Amino acid sequence: MDRGEVPHWWQTRWFVALCTVLATVPLLWPEIPPLVDLPGHMGRYRVQLVYDQYPHLQQWYNFQWSLMGNLGVDLLIIPLAKVFGLEFAVKLIVISIPAMTVAGLLWIAREVHGRIPATALFALPLAYSFPFHFGFVNFALSMALALLAFGWWLCLARQGRLVFRAIVFVPVSCLIWVAHTFGWGVLGVLAFSAELIRQHDLARDTSRPWYRDLFNGWAKPGFYAGLHCLPLTPPALLMVLWRSGGHVGGETADMFNWRAKILWVVQVFRDRWQLFDIASVGVLFLLLLKAVRDPNIQYSRNLGLSALFLLAVYILLPRIVFGSAYADMRLVPFMLAIAIVAIRPKPGLSIRGAATVAMLGMAFFTVRIAATTWSFFLYDRSYDRELKALEHLPEGSRLLSLVGETCYNEWRMTRLQHIPGLALERKLSYTNDQWSMAGGQLLTVRYQSDRPRGDIRRRFVHDPSQIVTDVQCPREYWRPVAFMLANFPRDIFDYVWVIRPPAYDRRLEQGLVPVWRSGTSSLFRVDHSVDPAKPTVRDLPPPKPLAATPEDEVRNSMSPVE
Repeated sequence: MDRGEVPHWWQTRWFVALCTVLATVPLLWPEIPPLVDLPGHMGRYRVQLVYDQYPHLQQWYNFQWSLMGNLGVDLLIIPLAKVFGLEFAVKLIVISIPAMTVAGLLWIAREVHGRIPATALFALPLAYSFPFHFGFVNFALSMALALLAFGWWLCLARQGRLVFRAIVFVPVSCLIWVAHTFGWGVLGVLAFSAELIRQHDLARDTSRPWYRDLFNGWAKPGFYAGLHCLPLTPPALLMVLWRSGGHVGGETADMFNWRAKILWVVQVFRDRWQLFDIASVGVLFLLLLKAVRDPNIQYSRNLGLSALFLLAVYILLPRIVFGSAYADMRLVPFMLAIAIVAIRPKPGLSIRGAATVAMLGMAFFTVRIAATTWSFFLYDRSYDRELKALEHLPEGSRLLSLVGETCYNEWRMTRLQHIPGLALERKLSYTNDQWSMAGGQLLTVRYQSDRPRGDIRRRFVHDPSQIVTDVQCPREYWRPVAFMLANFPRDIFDYVWVIRPPAYDRRLEQGLVPVWRSGTSSLFRVDHSVDPAKPTVRDLPPPKPLAATPEDEVRNSMSPVE
């Protein structure tokens, strides 16, 4: 596009600012951003801030600082919590993530196309994608930073400031890696593909169509593109040092799970209303298909190649990497976003036509933001109802939490799976919802770890022991609520917090003194002088038969780790 022409309304700075602010709206009302894993992370943040001050935390958890590619919010929370308090600081950081994501996508579109094409607005709702709803906050932060960094990478190349770019992107790449390894990897893919096209354009015969010598002359442009991307490679050494340590655990598994990969694409907007979310995915694919068939619009070679590279990475990426689940799923929204931002009008498209597309794109973005705002408001109400139990929980208590779940991968998640982490954050109480993966995060569970490996107490002290169901679910570590109430070791817990559990025989509450009830949720004090009731066959029905749905086939027995 001609940079000299007067920009249209969707290409102005005020519009970019408006979209950036609009992206924050869903998170303005909730006190705690209702993201699935976030309350558990908040418990970890509290431990890291006060670990040295409370001996009982040192007895329950092991917290040790180390350099790893998963420290984004963990580091930011240190200065911000001193100014704003932990909860509001977390809220500010989380609010910034979709705002930076939107700003990054629009910056990339402007750099590649000269002006922001109207079609780019359809990519903006992907700032609230399923990985973000899941609460992968370090990952989401690093991806937002990677998009902004890629926009800057393109800007410096356009300005010819290549030496400055080489110098400044050494620390930039390291900072993004520290936030989360995934963002650094995606930045490398985007930067190399963009530089490959730039080097090819510098070397090719401009009198020939670009596609005739794209493949014949790839070696030299590829070599120079690799040289220009060397400033992005220092974190590779940090990666080797991190993952070569003997303390680092976790498997890498489940490659080429095609049904899962298709499912992640369908679920990219997964939030609350299944039909609406799937229809939104359909809008994106209609746009991508139209860009192929419509003679008035086309794909940018720069971002088109980037999207193809990301697609190749998605295909090759396992579902579990170093014990971290849903690795491939996290890439989907950004792969789609880059593909959509790659679309631009061909010369000759009328202003009226472009304005119509811009209006449709803005309407799509606004509707998705409005729906997410209402959804988050409803989740916030459920948080408020359940968190009233903490008003009756003494500080420093040992709390067993049991959160109700079903064996079916329901579209709308309750977002309560890690709400017990707020008992650790607010009351400094022990909670059994914390992840424990050495080398994967700074905090691991120490409580009862000195007991023999077969001791049943070890099964009740960390994630996913807080998830309970009505029956034993296939391929899951979750336990029936009746089993947990009858068999949990009462000598190592003071309180039991039951959160929206499946129906169970109240006889199993023997020895549990209720101190708070709301609906089906309850908080009990453990009476250590009373023996628990024994479950009957009726309390423990047989497991459900193995389901054949794609959702059940891709469920992971391990909770996702940042």
